[in-house]
Amino acid sequence: MSFTLAVPQTEAAAPVLAPRERETLRHIAAGCTYLQTARHMGLSRHTVDAYLRRIRAKLNINTTAELTRLAISLGL
Repeated sequence: MSFTLAVPQTEAAAPVLAPRERETLRHIAAGCTYLQTARHMGLSRHTVDAYLRRIRAKLNINTTAELTRLAISLGL
């Protein structure tokens, strides 16, 4: 009688964030508002909002606290 040990895969491959998405995430995690982030990056507030919506969709994140936790775990 032989047994096979199945090891569940605990982490799926994380979606890759674009460089500007990572930069946006870094600013938000540092406590910047959307407007401050937009000014630092030379973008409109609407564009920052779009980047954050894409990040949330890619990573299935709903809150700013979760975004901050992710940024810290990524070393941003």
